[in-house]
Amino acid sequence: MTPLISLIKKRQSIFKVLFVSMAFSMLLLMVRMAATETIFYAFLVWNLFLAIIPFAITTYLVSQPQLSRLRLTLWFCIWLLFLPNAPYIVTDLMHLQWDNHGYLWLDVLVVTSFAWNGLILCFMSLLDMHDLLRKRSSERLAFWSIIIVLFLCGFGIYLGRFLRWNSWDIIQHPDLLIKDIVVRFIYPMSYLKTWGVTLGFGTFLSLGFWMFSELRQIVNKS
Repeated sequence: MTPLISLIKKRQSIFKVLFVSMAFSMLLLMVRMAATETIFYAFLVWNLFLAIIPFAITTYLVSQPQLSRLRLTLWFCIWLLFLPNAPYIVTDLMHLQWDNHGYLWLDVLVVTSFAWNGLILCFMSLLDMHDLLRKRSSERLAFWSIIIVLFLCGFGIYLGRFLRWNSWDIIQHPDLLIKDIVVRFIYPMSYLKTWGVTLGFGTFLSLGFWMFSELRQIVNKS
């Protein structure tokens, strides 16, 4: 049995709950499509797929008994590139609006369920990455590395939601992406919205990670 399969079997209860939760989101989306005869929120499926990627990466890394510092560093960079996609789904709440079909309550439920799954995947992935870093460095370094990552996620959410950049644009349009980033650091007072979104979401995610860390400690002690 491979280490990855062994880890999946060990965590099968978690994967089962995740599967049921995501299946429920898909069911809600299909009900919404049938009720309104539109596919407007179909993009949530793609967003959820992107949210699964960082979780899949850390699940794979945790399963590896021998992981060199170089491999971890390379995978960490890829993971960091995709991680903002997980909490990003929360911003899809901005699509909610009153209309004449009378299913706003269903729209709220659909988007919230997808956002919930995105956040769960985000925090579970963060916990695994924190464990990986802690084993190869110190508790303090691992903690502050995750905090920095969370505020980078806030910045990534801004880039995705308001500037419409995607994770793969670092390869397709690196010059334009870097230009948008650099100008906001050089002239921070001209881009207050950038830092408001970054600090707001960074703090929100930090509190969420703190809560999940405490809950895991309670479970482990029981």
